[in-house]
Amino acid sequence: MRHVFPNWGKMSRGARMGVDAAGVATRLHEIASKSGLVLAPVLRRFCASALRVEYVGPALVAAALLWFAPSLILGSKTGRDATLSEELAKAELTLAVLADELTRISGAGLLGTSSLERAIRRLPAAAQSTGLFLLADLTGRVVATHPPADAAPAHINDVIEEEQPLAILAERAGAMRMRLGDGTDALAALRNLPGGQVAIVKPVAEIKALQGPGPAYSAAAIAVILAVAGLGGVCVAHAKGARSARRACARMERRMDTSLTRGRCGLWDWDISRGRIYWSSSLYSLLGYQRRDEYLSFGEVNGMIHPDDGNLFDLAERVASSEVKHLEIDFRMRTADGGWMWLRARAEVVIDPEEGGRHLVGIAVDISDERGFVERSATADMRLRDAVEAISEAFVLWDADNRLVLCNSKFRNFHDLSPEAVVPGATYAEIIAAGRPPRVTSHVTHEQTDGRGSRTLEVQLSDGRWLQINERRTKDGGYVSVGTDITALKRHEEKLLESERRLLGTVSDLKRSRHTLQIQAQQLADLAERYHEQKGQAESASRAKSDFLAKVSHELRTPLNAVIGFAEVMQREMFGPLGNERYRDYASHIRGSGLDLLAVINDILQISRIEAGHVTLTTAPIDVAEVVNNAMATVAECARAKGISLVCSVQAGGYVQADERALHQILTQILDNAIKFTP
Repeated sequence: MRHVFPNWGKMSRGARMGVDAAGVATRLHEIASKSGLVLAPVLRRFCASALRVEYVGPALVAAALLWFAPSLILGSKTGRDATLSEELAKAELTLAVLADELTRISGAGLLGTSSLERAIRRLPAAAQSTGLFLLADLTGRVVATHPPADAAPAHINDVIEEEQPLAILAERAGAMRMRLGDGTDALAALRNLPGGQVAIVKPVAEIKALQGPGPAYSAAAIAVILAVAGLGGVCVAHAKGARSARRACARMERRMDTSLTRGRCGLWDWDISRGRIYWSSSLYSLLGYQRRDEYLSFGEVNGMIHPDDGNLFDLAERVASSEVKHLEIDFRMRTADGGWMWLRARAEVVIDPEEGGRHLVGIAVDISDERGFVERSATADMRLRDAVEAISEAFVLWDADNRLVLCNSKFRNFHDLSPEAVVPGATYAEIIAAGRPPRVTSHVTHEQTDGRGSRTLEVQLSDGRWLQINERRTKDGGYVSVGTDITALKRHEEKLLESERRLLGTVSDLKRSRHTLQIQAQQLADLAERYHEQKGQAESASRAKSDFLAKVSHELRTPLNAVIGFAEVMQREMFGPLGNERYRDYASHIRGSGLDLLAVINDILQISRIEAGHVTLTTAPIDVAEVVNNAMATVAECARAKGISLVCSVQAGGYVQADERALHQILTQILDNAIKFTP
């Protein structure tokens, strides 16, 4: 014990008793940890019993203090209340006697210091020192005090304020405890006299009985308190050692639970004879449960185990019959959220040396991640095999010793192998001997230069098929081989070669065609140049023609207007008859031919202006009915002359965006041609 607590000799007896409990509890935890036994329930009961013993003394001391202190306080308070009541009664009685004496001495006269002194001398000697006597006139001014005071109050309200019940009720209020005007806690009484008021005031602080208990009472109280405090000190020192033991137990248990929780495992102790099971706190935390009792029943734990993983009844029978000395099993247990957790339990049968019962003591480790990894690995392996079987190529994987690891049905069909022959672990020679390799007519090898012996083969079988075999080394020294049917690629390659030859011929033809096109392009360039030259000449000729027509038309219009005018004069015989009727007809023909020629010349001028770009169109909204009626009115005379009827059918309210003059010319020309060429 001394090597654990080096200051053992310097400790008090109570502290040493506490350390004894802490040391024993600590050693028991160490033994439990080293031996693998779960002694937490025993340690917990031991520590709890030790702590109950250690706290008995402090509890008794506290109870004694709790009993003595209220009694002392209650007794002191009761004595003060009784003294206060006596002083109040004494003050009220003294003031009543003093008021009667003052009334008898002074009658209806004025009150003064002499009357107050005479009245006080008539009081008993014990009553004269009751307090401070104040005598006031009818206005409340203090006229006399006893005993005399240099700083006597000037007014009765300076001592007893007006809002106090005593100032209002006077003798009906009796003597009472109150706060004076300066804040002093005092006993006071007031009585009305025929010529004024008389009051008695005594501060509570001056009452000796209220200042504290007597010396004997105080000495007895101090002695009791010291005795109880000494006993309490001993008990507290003793309890301090118990608290140290409790902290040591709690610290060791926290360390053990923390280490088990971090390792996702827990301790358990199955008492076979009693049918109860102890779990460590880490196992509760691992499964998500809350500890309700110290032990779990056999049925509770059995109900948590998955039904497909066995039950505790069979295991209990095997342990009871000594068939099992130690075990290691994997099982699923229900968690608090309703899920299942995989646990691996390792335990050993231990005989209780005191009771002789069998205990199955061990540890339970969470292996859910390991189980999940195994299941995922199995699922991944199955998916890999399905994927290898589903690919369209022949696939085979060999290990570093040239033994088969995995292959698919395409590889078996390629080598004509039975499923029994391709057993994982069979050597390369055994598998090749069991099969019938295909007959190869030609092959092409593409060696890899990566230093790992990888290569690619292209072989042509006797049936005309082409296969591409890719062999690659793996990191563990084995190699994987994949055979792909590239017959379609080879045929496509042949077609590509043929297409390439055709393409080369086409390119040669295109080159020749390009040369021809270049010659034609040169010719077209020459023709375009000549075209531009001729176009320029044609445009010049057209401008010359337009200018010529404009000049000729202008020169012709002047004499033509004269001819038309003279023909009209002759036709109307404005200067006399012509003499012969045939001359009038000739004049009419001359005038008509002149008008026709003038219309042709106007048209030529209009065309020239249009070609020269001198005509500007001014568009505006035009009433269709109006422009049509104007055009019909222009040609109406010609139509009547030929006996042709013009009928207009235009809906009113229609508008068109156009140049009114140009539109009028168009319509007039159309109608004029229609009349001209209509029989």
